[in-house]
Amino acid sequence: QVQLVESGGGLVQPGESLRLSCAASGIRDTIYRMGWYRQDPGKERTLVARISGDRTEDYDDSVKGRFTVSRDIPNNIVTMQMNNLKPEDTGVYYCNVRTMYDDYWGQGTQVTVSS
Repeated sequence: QVQLVESGGGLVQPGESLRLSCAASGIRDTIYRMGWYRQDPGKERTLVARISGDRTEDYDDSVKGRFTVSRDIPNNIVTMQMNNLKPEDTGVYYCNVRTMYDDYWGQGTQVTVSS
């Protein structure tokens, strides 16, 4: 059974930091890429950051220089360090794992940035 367990969301003030983690288990195929997406109410889920097996990183322009994605390949864990958070970073963040054949999603973790 595939499980993606997310942790690290919460409520912070502008300028503060959060660290999201996602541990994947039960995936038999080779994991090609792991990352994080955000979904705002009434909108589609969009890429925030992702990292491939060769450690190539991709970021949405709005988070470049503030967020850093990393991956513990042997343990199938993806982490995103979010610094200098802004109110517009608020949303539900979903962990994503992509294999050659499937996409897997976490249950989502809420990040709220508000003064």
